[in-house]
Amino acid sequence: MKKLTILSFIFLSVSFCFAQKNSEPQESWLTKRLADKGTLILQTKDSIVWGCAPIYDEKGKLHVYYSTWAQSENWLTHSSIAHAVADHPEGPYKKLGVILKGRKGKWDANTIHNPNIQKVDGKYVMLYIGNDTIKQDNWRTRAKSANTQRVGMAISDSPNGPWKRFDKPVIEVSKDTMAWDGYCTVNPSFMKHPNGEYWIYYRSWDRRNDDRRKTGVAISKKLEGPYIKYEGNPIIDFPERGGQTEDPYMFYYKNKFHCLIRDMGNYDWYGGLYLESEDGLHWGAYKRSHYKGSHYFPVDEKARYERVQILWKNDEPEYLFNAIFGPIRTHSGAVLKVNLPN
Repeated sequence: MKKLTILSFIFLSVSFCFAQKNSEPQESWLTKRLADKGTLILQTKDSIVWGCAPIYDEKGKLHVYYSTWAQSENWLTHSSIAHAVADHPEGPYKKLGVILKGRKGKWDANTIHNPNIQKVDGKYVMLYIGNDTIKQDNWRTRAKSANTQRVGMAISDSPNGPWKRFDKPVIEVSKDTMAWDGYCTVNPSFMKHPNGEYWIYYRSWDRRNDDRRKTGVAISKKLEGPYIKYEGNPIIDFPERGGQTEDPYMFYYKNKFHCLIRDMGNYDWYGGLYLESEDGLHWGAYKRSHYKGSHYFPVDEKARYERVQILWKNDEPEYLFNAIFGPIRTHSGAVLKVNLPN
């Protein structure tokens, strides 16, 4: 009888954990506003398109900055940032070519990746990640160059450039190599806080401790920095569900802070999560931001649908821009209309 009771307890515990792991999160306000179908953009067969960052200029022209590299290359060593324009988010797009690439001898000598674009104080501000593979850490076999990634900033008076870049990263790793962000700083999201400060959210990979991806924030009184890391970092990491998150996109809207972030096993690996905050530092429970790519696009059920960013029009979210595996294993951008009430 005792053995039966113990076995029953174990069964119920495992069943509960499994149910918790695979239960569907509550829908956010955004999920309910998304169109049923979206459009693939910037498709190509000979190169990869990833991480589309959109913005309108003063005349209503749409500019999209995206990561790209040849099919035969690796993003950790060969990614560049390219520029495309369109009159409408769903295209057609005119590709204008690569605008930012690795600078030999600099901290971003090799890959330039994952742009985030905002217009602040009359300037176009692009955050990105770069690396120098010469300094790679070989103590792990997978993603050896990951430890050289840092967050950088480029500034321009025009969406067409030229872009001013800096000799040092805008967000460095912590001097303590055992710190949660002592390994790398990546995937930035930039905003001007309502109080006038400049905030850069960034993700790190805590490879030397629990191997989890976590999100923090750094704050500055000036656009070009220096950016001081928040003492309460990391601000997003909920290990109780067993999964992780990455690619945070933060914005301030209707007097609250919002976060769209990739799910890495909390509920699934193919959809997105949404969090809300009153102060941009302390975040609520996970909700659903968007479903997996095949819910909206003609792609495989397990196609990755990541790196969400918002196209804003008149201070309202108009479209979600994501990166996605295409129908024939091409990588492209993907746009999805946000249907706001009139």
